[in-house]
Amino acid sequence: MLAYRLIKFNKTSIYRMNIYTKIKLQGSLIVAVFFLAFISVKAQSDPSGTKRVTSTYAIKNATITTAPGKTITGATILFKDGLIQAVGTNVSLPAGTDVINGDSLFIYPGFIDGGSSAGVTRPSEPERPSNFDSSNPSDELAGITPWRNVIDQVDMNNNAISDWRKVGFTIAHMIPDGGMIAGKSAIVVFGSSSSTNILAQQTALSARFRGSRGMYPGTPLGVMAKFRDVYKNAELSAKHQNIFASNVGLNRPEINKTLEAMYPVLDKKIPVIFEVSNDLEIRRALRLQKELGFNLMLLGVTEVDKVLSEIKAANATVLLSLTLPEDKTKNKSEDLNEEAQNRTDRVKEAYETALKQAGMLEEAGVKFGFTTSGSKSGDLMKNLKIMIDNGLSEDAALAALTINNAQNLGIQKFAGTLEKGKLANMVITTAPIFTEDAQIKHVVADGYVFDYEIKPKKAANGNKNGNGTSGVSGTWEYISDTPAGSSGGMMMIDNSTNGYEGTITYDDPAGNGKAQATMKNISVKDGKMSFTFDVSAGGMEISVSVNGDLTDDQFTGRMSLAEFGSFPLTATKKPNQSNL
Repeated sequence: MLAYRLIKFNKTSIYRMNIYTKIKLQGSLIVAVFFLAFISVKAQSDPSGTKRVTSTYAIKNATITTAPGKTITGATILFKDGLIQAVGTNVSLPAGTDVINGDSLFIYPGFIDGGSSAGVTRPSEPERPSNFDSSNPSDELAGITPWRNVIDQVDMNNNAISDWRKVGFTIAHMIPDGGMIAGKSAIVVFGSSSSTNILAQQTALSARFRGSRGMYPGTPLGVMAKFRDVYKNAELSAKHQNIFASNVGLNRPEINKTLEAMYPVLDKKIPVIFEVSNDLEIRRALRLQKELGFNLMLLGVTEVDKVLSEIKAANATVLLSLTLPEDKTKNKSEDLNEEAQNRTDRVKEAYETALKQAGMLEEAGVKFGFTTSGSKSGDLMKNLKIMIDNGLSEDAALAALTINNAQNLGIQKFAGTLEKGKLANMVITTAPIFTEDAQIKHVVADGYVFDYEIKPKKAANGNKNGNGTSGVSGTWEYISDTPAGSSGGMMMIDNSTNGYEGTITYDDPAGNGKAQATMKNISVKDGKMSFTFDVSAGGMEISVSVNGDLTDDQFTGRMSLAEFGSFPLTATKKPNQSNL
């Protein structure tokens, strides 16, 4: 629980036009006021993330995983203007730092999506001309548009982006929609909707085995043939241009935007990211890569068990699908004939193998990343836990969400781990991230803080009152942290015939020890508590509101003081004082 400190101010230096924002601080701190206790004030949900941290900001005394397998307990992370300034157990906080108590919080690097379609729209198809020849369509009609930029197709205000950010993703490799060669990808950060959020453009060439209806190439084999044709013609075009630029007496080469857009692939400046849905498509992509020599990323990999050796030999980048199949045998009748039982056993075996794909990649030493393409945000943690139960280590799971994709995308210098100088992208949870009790409370992306509501955990001892919480009546000791420091006090609550009544003590702003105020509007319902109280400071009456979550004899919440902002507050109920 936060104890908010007020600073003693000189009345002659107060501009009354706005007493809250024009306060001139007198020299010494007097220490301040309060923030209430037992309520684990639920962080006010702010999924909009409109509050970017532009001042120096710190979360202290948290458990911070700076990289997979590297965790620091009782640590502080300091960041400013979207960049991490320091991480560790001995971090000096500059004067004026906004501080949040992270005693019960766990901090991880923000997740990085190796291939995302969130917020990406499909471009409209061009009209077919009156003399359309289905055997020789234009590149655009055939779905060959390598010049397109996914940024022109992305809507950063799309709800899908908000949904993926809510489960921890802070950076995504956006893949364009379209035909067999859809265009160039880009890397964006899920920060402010008022920003372009672009980290890098023209990062990969998107391709897929998607033929065009009613024209060539209309089949996967036709796509392979056409891809070879485009690639080889691009090589000839690049060679012609280079010779023309260095010699005289040659015909001017014809400019072709399709072929020119392939040059970065030829030069291996960017890879081809091939979307694959099964082991056959993986083999086809690997065959093209072996023939033509481009760098390859495999997007949406499944059935890896059938092609693991080929993937390793090709040194291809693997982006594993986060989608898992359903168990189609769990509702099957047990009374089956031998043939039906054999079919069911084969389906069951294929299902169980699919759950082990991530573990197989880890065991083989393949540093894969995850892609959300084709997945649902609500299934993320469920599917990750299933993979972990089937052989994937927790460190490898976190690496596939963070540092592996940072390295795959070439952004490891500023993303993927929590280190000084890197982007302030992080996921903040209420428990270790892969445990059943873990809930995401905050996501920080590009220095913008997104707050999410958390559900109070069920009381372990089952001792709940009619409001869904353990007994509230009693004495609570609270602590709150503010930029001015930590302070605390006691909350005494009683359940009378007229509802809850109580008093709260806090540090007197006048410096006269402890002061006491009446707790008003106390509400306890559905595992949450809220109340208000008034504090006299410098001739002003300041209204303080507290709200948060109750779990057994613990309260976690926030204390708000008008324009002064809100601060974390935690409280613990003292034993042997059930009623006053």
